[in-house]
Amino acid sequence: MHQLFTINENNLIQHIDNEFLKNKKVYLGVKRDDLLHPLISGNKWRKLKYNLAHMKELNKTELLTFGGAFSNHIHACAAAGKEFNLVTHAIVRGPELDLNNRTLIFAKQCGMQLHVVNRLEYRQRNDKAYLSALQARFPNAYILPEGGTNEFALEGCK
Repeated sequence: MHQLFTINENNLIQHIDNEFLKNKKVYLGVKRDDLLHPLISGNKWRKLKYNLAHMKELNKTELLTFGGAFSNHIHACAAAGKEFNLVTHAIVRGPELDLNNRTLIFAKQCGMQLHVVNRLEYRQRNDKAYLSALQARFPNAYILPEGGTNEFALEGCK
């Protein structure tokens, strides 16, 4: 994992202490992924962790991803961009940007560049020719699938 992309993952186990468990000599600990980061927590961080490292290995300086207007993934990627000083882009399913949408407001405040596309274009988000055209348009971008789900996300979630 590249040093630039770390979040403290220690101290996430919360011990549950009660008499019943003590009497049975049972230790119960709950892993608290919600404590990883206030904005990039749980599976969102786990999915991004190895993708950001791979992005760095490829010498990409920007992150481009996909999502709807209320996407938690867009929110997490925007927060990661701000946290790690990355240029971020989101291809947002349209037909237009709702400038009163709190997710999009947050993303913009984090510096994410929002690119609205109509639903027909958005459906192409997994098409190789469309992705090649996006890569040509954003040559410094690491393209992360919608939801951040790919082989590197699986590595982070296992």
